[in-house]
Amino acid sequence: MSVTDEQLESAANRLGDHLIRQGRTIATAESCTGGWVAKVLTDRAGSSAYVEAGLVTYSNDAKRKLLGVTGKSLEEHGAVSEPVVREMVAGALAATGAGVAVAISGVAGPGGGSEDKPVGTVWFAWGSSLDNTVARVECFPGDRDEVRRQAVLYALQGVTGFVESA
Repeated sequence: MSVTDEQLESAANRLGDHLIRQGRTIATAESCTGGWVAKVLTDRAGSSAYVEAGLVTYSNDAKRKLLGVTGKSLEEHGAVSEPVVREMVAGALAATGAGVAVAISGVAGPGGGSEDKPVGTVWFAWGSSLDNTVARVECFPGDRDEVRRQAVLYALQGVTGFVESA
């Protein structure tokens, strides 16, 4: 699936509109997307009204130091896992004071995949508290850019659905 810049812009604007209506802010905790979610959210003039912060925690060390992801979770499950993205959301909320956070960690490729986590595997989480966090996993087709674009769109749409249902 080819995700266009226009699709990303539209999804980011839709999320921004919901956040503005609810008076909420968002923080991103990104690994494989390298800050792309924060980038598309802040492409819109006035986005400081709803974007609190964007944290790119690409290394496991950064995940531990900046987001409080436990070494136990990283060791037992790996960076691309449900426990890690859940902890990334909790850490982003705690570090920024945002009302909602989204976390992304995956294998964008072309290397780095394994039998149980092939290239294209991406874990997502979004939530407003430790007890109110949703996690999902997807496996996207395509090259590195295509995987990352699909991950950004999926994250924006997932958070939008979460915010709409709040």
